[in-house]
Amino acid sequence: MNIKLIKTEADYQKALKRLEKIFDAKIGTPESDEADILGLMVDEYEKKHYHIDAPDPIEAIKIRMEEMQLKQVDLADAIGGKNRVSEVLNRKRKLTVEMIRNLTKRLNLSAGLLIHDYELAGQKRA
Repeated sequence: MNIKLIKTEADYQKALKRLEKIFDAKIGTPESDEADILGLMVDEYEKKHYHIDAPDPIEAIKIRMEEMQLKQVDLADAIGGKNRVSEVLNRKRKLTVEMIRNLTKRLNLSAGLLIHDYELAGQKRA
């Protein structure tokens, strides 16, 4: 096992190629240990150099609805009626604390993700 820190894009690409070769190594083998270490290093490099912001609360809800194959009507009980769901998803009404609590349970989303601020339709941030 010859592991070196990932400091450059070239190091990163080399680590990815090696990880691809040893990814399915049998657990307990030196290659498996190397894959674990490389995976951690690649993840750390990607966090620094390829940061992806979390979606805003409404986008997160829409993504989860798609994943769970839900329609707006399926969230009526969590948000407070079909009209209210439409208003929230069309950014005409903000999520309330109660809605966030219900959606956290219904969609298995983090409350931390849902409490972030977002713009309503036609509203511009100061």
